[in-house]
Amino acid sequence: MPIPTEMPIESTIVTTASCAAVDLGASSCRVLIARTDGDRIALREAVRFETPLVRDASGYECWDLEVVESRVRDGLRSAQRDAPLVSVGIDSWAVDFVLLDGASLQTAPAVSYRDPRTQGAMAEALARIPASEIYRRTGIQFQPFNTLYQLAATAAREPAWLARARRLLLLPDYFHFRLCGVAVNEYTNTTTTQLWNIGSDDWDDELLALAGISRALLSRPVNPGTILGEMASPSGSGGTLKVIAPATHDTASAVAAIPLEDDDEVFISSGTWSLMGIESQIPYASDAARQLNITNEGGVERRYRVLKNIMGLGIVERIRRELGEDHENLIDAACAAPAWGSLIDPQDPRFFNPPSMVDAIAGFCDATGQPRPETVGALARAVFESLALSYRTVAGELVALRGRPVSRIRIVGGGSQNRLLNQLAADACEVPLRVGPVETSALGNACVQLVALGVLGSLDAARALIRRSYPAREYTPRTPVPDDSLRRFGAFRAQPPTVHTTATA
Repeated sequence: MPIPTEMPIESTIVTTASCAAVDLGASSCRVLIARTDGDRIALREAVRFETPLVRDASGYECWDLEVVESRVRDGLRSAQRDAPLVSVGIDSWAVDFVLLDGASLQTAPAVSYRDPRTQGAMAEALARIPASEIYRRTGIQFQPFNTLYQLAATAAREPAWLARARRLLLLPDYFHFRLCGVAVNEYTNTTTTQLWNIGSDDWDDELLALAGISRALLSRPVNPGTILGEMASPSGSGGTLKVIAPATHDTASAVAAIPLEDDDEVFISSGTWSLMGIESQIPYASDAARQLNITNEGGVERRYRVLKNIMGLGIVERIRRELGEDHENLIDAACAAPAWGSLIDPQDPRFFNPPSMVDAIAGFCDATGQPRPETVGALARAVFESLALSYRTVAGELVALRGRPVSRIRIVGGGSQNRLLNQLAADACEVPLRVGPVETSALGNACVQLVALGVLGSLDAARALIRRSYPAREYTPRTPVPDDSLRRFGAFRAQPPTVHTTATA
């Protein structure tokens, strides 16, 4: 079996290379080809498909891993026909996992974080170990779908699944294993589980016990850029590809690709979720940070992603699907709608996974004494304006936590293409915005591979390459947010509504 190595495979610097960056998202998955000549880097999409979420025989909402693997392999074959690939790496969303038995077969379905089975699991865990102690050890924000609470729910509901398990792999780890036969845990995704102790830089045995598992299911995590092994050429024409673990958490890959220019620049990785924060050499795990629910996730070169999760454009995507609109028409309609009408709190639990997002917004407006948005434009604008005010709130929290002002906000990811949201964010945060690139998760994934291959020398060199390849767009503040809108939005946070919709399919 190949032995993972964290050393570059080349002793001399290579100037050109092509690699495959597989970016798995909870809404859609992509296989992209990254090519560089040493001066520029470019991406081309080989395949994109909707992430298959199914109702398993067990009754849970689960990811169809066989379909994902089949489509990824199809994409790699297409990519290999387009260019001679040197390597492949996979990133995905965090927290979800696969359990394998002694024969490396699944002992259970890959249940989605969206499944409501974790309801109550976090409260039960916090009754055993206080939140302050869990946060002191992990520095990770409290979300009911964290791996810790998913495992606790599994131990309570399906103990046989864990009894048969011999390995636990997060989703990118599992697909890397399927490609090259090497089963490891990777650092950046490991840190999101709320099972990793940032003080000891190791798995936390007491938290593992709280989750209902032992250390035997896990391995010492490898760093981003570790060469795991090789896979046969997808084209079937002979030869092999290196399988390289990038920063396997998609946000870690995205942040690796953001060409940040100073320590006071705040990033927003905008997609289904908006991940807003800073890159830091140290974690912020004080009680004040816990009160703000700030998370400290591992990044490339052991830098920290000090950030906060904001329910993002997944809300708008649900509206779009329910009403049968396309993206551009929806944004155009929002631009034409009256400004600063009804607002929502995107963090309210009713927006996590309701049967109808349109109905959830109507219910929130009823509960907060606001008129219901009646058109698609009014619905979308309500969400965009509320997201911009969420950004303002988190920017203020980061300033309070660090004692330093925000110099600029940089928005990357798919949401960076939303011209209305970009301008609203600049207006609400009252600082300039720099926008792009779009496919940052894939770019960061590819650049970590290129560092491992010896094409690039460091993360800073990768960011310089991206800066040359993808010029940023600028937005400056234009129109202040009305005081009434600021007061209304602030009231949502001061006294959250008590009426909640149970998350379902």
